[in-house]
Amino acid sequence: MDLIVWRHAEAYEAEPGEDDMNRVLTSRGKKQAERMAVWLESQLPQGTRILSSPAARAEQTVRALGRKYKVRDALSPGASVADILETAGWPDAKYPVLLVGHQPTLGALMAELLGMPEPTCTIRKGAVWWVRRRQRVGQGQTLLQAVLCPDRI
Repeated sequence: MDLIVWRHAEAYEAEPGEDDMNRVLTSRGKKQAERMAVWLESQLPQGTRILSSPAARAEQTVRALGRKYKVRDALSPGASVADILETAGWPDAKYPVLLVGHQPTLGALMAELLGMPEPTCTIRKGAVWWVRRRQRVGQGQTLLQAVLCPDRI
């Protein structure tokens, strides 16, 4: 199974009293999303299931890809790693899954899947981390396929 996580691109900070879910992308964030979407479009396997947080900044990020996606509350800010794993169907889904979400949960997810000693790692705004689960000699392995930041493409 391929699991691709895409942290939402750069968004404006919340104004006092503003709902965090309504934060939108900055002009730089829109460019980050567009740049990463071009790369993803050239790389995503056929039949990839695309799921997004309901936060405005996450939906704006995924819309840059121009593909159909579904919104899942389990990808909202503050979601747990267990929620994300269940939503993705990791590690048993029969199709690749692209998740668009938030820090620190995406970083905690990658730290857990890759067996990092820290409880979380930093995923930059607009970045993509791609892992693959496979079986070798009767044992499950998680391979890091790619890590890309939109400013490096």
